[in-house]
Amino acid sequence: MGRTLENKQKIVAELKEILSENQMALVINYQGLSVAELTDLRNRIRPNGATCKVTKNTLMQIAINEDEAWKPLSEFLSGSSAFVLIKEDFGGAIKAYQDFEKATKKTELRGGVLEGRALSTAEVKAIGDLPSKEVLMAQVAGALNALATQIAVGIKEVPTSIARGIQAMSEKDAA
Repeated sequence: MGRTLENKQKIVAELKEILSENQMALVINYQGLSVAELTDLRNRIRPNGATCKVTKNTLMQIAINEDEAWKPLSEFLSGSSAFVLIKEDFGGAIKAYQDFEKATKKTELRGGVLEGRALSTAEVKAIGDLPSKEVLMAQVAGALNALATQIAVGIKEVPTSIARGIQAMSEKDAA
């Protein structure tokens, strides 16, 4: 027996809520994945603040119709679709999905949406190649620390240079 209208409306409402909590969505073709493999994918992406939702394309289409930020998702809605919804760590979640894709060789990334813009597979992979937020923060902190060290050494060098100059002048006058 099929789903009732009330059941479908509940699913659409749930999808809208999930989409409102996330910033990025990837659409993958999951045809051929077993339940265990789909569970493995969910377990791999969960530590990166992402979830995987499998739903009918028509229900997802209804959920995104009224939201301009998610409308570009409609161009990827065909066939068997699973949605990887990412809250923050885009790079980490994409890397986790790519690791899963390499391991199973059963899924295909169709594209994604970020901030109301459709992303091609190449653009999604480019985001996945970026360092994680923690690595970027460490790089910025390291650069700031190096700058502070250079300033401190430069400031310390000014009086030392003056003292050397005075000493050289006094030695020159004494000779």
